[in-house]
Amino acid sequence: MRILKQIIQGRATNDGDGVRIRRIAGSQFNALIDPFLMLDEINSDEASDYIGGFPEHPHRGMETITYMKAGRMRHRDHMGNEGVIGPGDVQWMTAGKGVLHSEMPEQESGLLHGFQLWLNLPAAEKMKSAGYRDIRAKDIPFEELMTGGKVAMIAGEVIINNETTLKGVLPKLTTQPVLMDVDLSENENLNLSFNSEYPALVYVIEGELAGEDAIQKGSMGIFSEGESLILTAGEKGASLLILSGKPLKEPIVQYGPFVMNTRVEIDQAINDFRMGRLV
Repeated sequence: MRILKQIIQGRATNDGDGVRIRRIAGSQFNALIDPFLMLDEINSDEASDYIGGFPEHPHRGMETITYMKAGRMRHRDHMGNEGVIGPGDVQWMTAGKGVLHSEMPEQESGLLHGFQLWLNLPAAEKMKSAGYRDIRAKDIPFEELMTGGKVAMIAGEVIINNETTLKGVLPKLTTQPVLMDVDLSENENLNLSFNSEYPALVYVIEGELAGEDAIQKGSMGIFSEGESLILTAGEKGASLLILSGKPLKEPIVQYGPFVMNTRVEIDQAINDFRMGRLV
């Protein structure tokens, strides 16, 4: 059984054009959440908290995953991709050797709630060609639990309560990412089996996890390797984002939106961007 090893508290910060977010990231956490680099949560019904969005900016050396719970976000990139994702939709973008993109709220009022994850690329793939795909909510496999909860499988594969297997729609990736959205009713128990050789990350969106593995809203639990992840919701239930992947265990050198393995590679990315050679 997986064991809870550490809890990371998300911290409030700003990014983009003044967008208020809750973030889990930083060099002190790199080894714990590897191959992920960052988790950002936007959750506000105040337009001033999000209306500035994320105007055009570059990336190199990683993948970005945007997942919406409420509201709508428009994506544009230098490859000509453009589209709006809404509740339950996912945008999966591979920056590779370089991408220019923007993500702007497609609304002027109401609740905007979503996540952006940064997923590292191994050294051998950091300079691969950029790519983009969106996944619509209707295409994401899900299982409704007999006790009232629900599991939606965005990426990877999971066995639920030793009975049902769910598999995401993404093809196999080197980092073997698992990404699932889980809702549990009050005091509900759940047993999940996935990526047994790699750690698991559990972020509490709403409610709380109870028992020995208690985790509060806005925090991420780091669980050990293991065959089973056993979770118990608190009295108000729990909404969770569950992640896992194959740790790369490679050096990480980051400068803003560029994530490489050496300072020389970062300097090259900065120079390429300034000289118009990033894309």
